[in-house]
Amino acid sequence: MNMDPIHFCDAPGFPNLFLDYLYEFENVASFYPKNFKDIEKYPAHFHQVVSRERAFSDELSDIIAAQYGRDYFSDRTAENLQLLKNSNTIAIVTGQQLGILGGPLYTIYKTITAIKLAQKLAEQYPEFNFVPVFWLEADDHDYEEVRHLLVLNAANELHRISYPIEETFDEEKGTVGNLTFTGAINGVFEELKNTLRTTEFTEPMLEMLNGMYAEGKTFKAAFRELIFSMFDAYGLIIFDPQDIAIKKLLSPVFSNEVANYLAHAEKLVARSATLEETYHAQVKIRPLNLFYHMDKGRYAIDPDEEGGFRLRKKRMKFTHEELLKLTEENPERFSPNVILRPICQDYLFPTGFYIAGPAEVSYFAQIMPLYEMFNIPEPVIYPRASVTLLEKSTKSILDKYLLKLQDVYLNQSTLHEKVMNSLLSVNLDDLFKQLEGDVAKLMQGLKDKLSQLDKTTADASEKYKVKLLGSLVELKSKAIESEKRKHEVVIRQLIKLADSVYPYETLQERQLNYFYFYNKYGAALLDKLFEGINVSEDKHQLIEL
Repeated sequence: MNMDPIHFCDAPGFPNLFLDYLYEFENVASFYPKNFKDIEKYPAHFHQVVSRERAFSDELSDIIAAQYGRDYFSDRTAENLQLLKNSNTIAIVTGQQLGILGGPLYTIYKTITAIKLAQKLAEQYPEFNFVPVFWLEADDHDYEEVRHLLVLNAANELHRISYPIEETFDEEKGTVGNLTFTGAINGVFEELKNTLRTTEFTEPMLEMLNGMYAEGKTFKAAFRELIFSMFDAYGLIIFDPQDIAIKKLLSPVFSNEVANYLAHAEKLVARSATLEETYHAQVKIRPLNLFYHMDKGRYAIDPDEEGGFRLRKKRMKFTHEELLKLTEENPERFSPNVILRPICQDYLFPTGFYIAGPAEVSYFAQIMPLYEMFNIPEPVIYPRASVTLLEKSTKSILDKYLLKLQDVYLNQSTLHEKVMNSLLSVNLDDLFKQLEGDVAKLMQGLKDKLSQLDKTTADASEKYKVKLLGSLVELKSKAIESEKRKHEVVIRQLIKLADSVYPYETLQERQLNYFYFYNKYGAALLDKLFEGINVSEDKHQLIEL
């Protein structure tokens, strides 16, 4: 089978804005100041990033080191934390929601892209330092996005495992990062154990994960421990933006947003309107891009009719001066929304590249005007690696029916029909219709010959003709049953194929959990991914396991 990467235009579910960003950048150049493929412009970009004055570099590095608490981090991570203090250091940043057990596979691919790109750039531009940073998106509130994981069971059928809905969790105001696991997490692991095929890796894997995702731990703490266990050896810096010390560093960003929210909103609305003319605005623009935290909740801040602000779904108001003062004196009470988060990220870090998924690439087109307004250099938006893992059993089905992966992206009924038609060498209806005609013709000729000898014998030939035709009917029925059995086997194999590489008619990386594969291949899987993923590839990659 052809294992060449797949052009994103031939893979499903990618927005036109993302495709143009990859292949027709001139169409989107007005939305993105920097093209990730303009390698010759990298040095100028690096100089722009490191030339920005950041008085708190030492403080930021020390805060992050303190976030690790008692965790002993690797020498490589320690070195990268020290490098953050240097004036020639550039951060390669990515981040993700705190999906249970890491969420879908693309979380792993984003992280590997950040690490490998940092390594590659360090070799190519030795006059700069490059450090990979993972931003924990702990202020996210989308509980439905993080509480599920999808695996294939022992019968190769899709199976979704869900941490139960917390009655005490209010998505309107809560943050997932602070949600604490109850004893229900043990049920998740029991279901996972009963679902997966048992291998030599199953028990140690479950023991490892259950130690991370344990009753009493928060979503953030568990996710952090998982990412740490996988990537600390590679020098990945894990960053928690909920730290009060970090909020104090971000006070100028929060104050700027409150002081200039009208101008910011005007720019963002104009940009979104322009995007909508050709593409799609990824996120909804709000008047103020901040949340206020109180009573263990998170509340959107809206302007009111009197020139001040009010908390959504909360009877609390602030004058403009009061809210501005709070951002300066109590910045720990604020957090950015999805639009302001990148500004906070790139205010804190000397960000050269942000590793983004397709949707993130699209929403950066909306928020780019804010960088000039906050006087922060825009990062290069670098698409994460996109990958499908092909197991031997999966590849054997593709090979057996001479399929390419793109064929699996067809409507399933169309795929089934395509394969069955390629397998059928004869049409049973036509074949048996012809045989019946031939038998009838031969028997009629025999009857004519016999009638010359004896009329009684000739008439008896009709009885044998009926028997012969009846035997053909019985034989045809058996042939049809055989065809059905063959058809059922093929359909089962095609369903297995689709569930593995195109679950729920979506790319594998957006659905299946990493630990489904870890259960079969162990810790060597991560090495295989690091080896196989090409961070310079602008196509969807295929990796054989």
